[in-house]
Amino acid sequence: MNDINPNMTDSDRIRPEPDQRDGSGLGVVVIGRNEGQRLVRCFDSMSKSANVVYVDSDSTDGSVQVARSRGIEVVELDLSQPFTAARARNAGFARLLQVTPDRRYVQFTDGDCELSPGWTETAMRFLDSRPDVAAVCGRLRERHPERSVYNWLCDREWDRPPGEVRSCAGNVMMRVQALATVGGYREDVIAAEEDELCVRLRAANWRIWRLDDDMALHDADMTHFSQWWRRSTRAGYAFAQGSNLHGAPPERHFVRETRRALVWGALLPLGCLAASLSLPHFLGWLTWLIYPAQLLRLTRNNSGRLTDRATLAWFQLLARFPEAAGLARFWRDRLTARRPQLIEHKRIGQSTPS
Repeated sequence: MNDINPNMTDSDRIRPEPDQRDGSGLGVVVIGRNEGQRLVRCFDSMSKSANVVYVDSDSTDGSVQVARSRGIEVVELDLSQPFTAARARNAGFARLLQVTPDRRYVQFTDGDCELSPGWTETAMRFLDSRPDVAAVCGRLRERHPERSVYNWLCDREWDRPPGEVRSCAGNVMMRVQALATVGGYREDVIAAEEDELCVRLRAANWRIWRLDDDMALHDADMTHFSQWWRRSTRAGYAFAQGSNLHGAPPERHFVRETRRALVWGALLPLGCLAASLSLPHFLGWLTWLIYPAQLLRLTRNNSGRLTDRATLAWFQLLARFPEAAGLARFWRDRLTARRPQLIEHKRIGQSTPS
């Protein structure tokens, strides 16, 4: 069970003396890099009865010192290997089982998130009552959706109906047995690693569930168009990587999303440009009307006020272009045998935790 991450270094495999402070069966793994005060809020939201492991990816803002000052177990990732959330979660999970091998459940939390009061108790009760469920998540809310349209888009993205689902969020409570059985997260997946994990969980006959309860507050702090563009590029990379790994029937993982980005973000623009250059002037430019037509269709299909529906539709359509760039980036890496590199969109190192 401790061998789920074959790439862990010797420093990652340090084995402190077991800590038997609680018998709740809950462990928490927090991952972060230069989260500043967001990490402090994250730690403050942790259950007092849970054993917490913090995995740091080369922070320079004092995050490691703050974690240790609170008695939290810390794993500092080896700088010689590329950082990914999947690698960080695996390292934290392995350390958690070294420190407290009796854990039944593990709550994964990003350092920019604050767990909602009562969430861990609710999630544990649900998993206790459903032995067939491997992972359960709840409603993730953006802390400041009013500060930018990009924060607001994140909040809309996470507003999904409850029930059985095909994948979970990055903030999720998992059954230790299930996670260990499938070998943990795949560390070369740079985004949507939880979606890829859920493909393997479902293949092993586990189920994934989303509850209607609030799970956490997320602080995206995304205020610039360039941040949104990079985040969308990362999504496109994830679509391409996911469909390459699990795109075959019957799973067809991310195949639809990959085709959608390819068609709307690459093939149609090239086709419209070719038509504009080859057809009579007026007829050629008419081909570009497919985009406003799609914008109207998306607006009609979205929910909420008209202004919200139209805003969401605009960004849904615009996202196809950076997603297509992400597809191209993945296939460039694939064809040149480059190791995937994390595509960062967050502003980091802005504040020092205390």
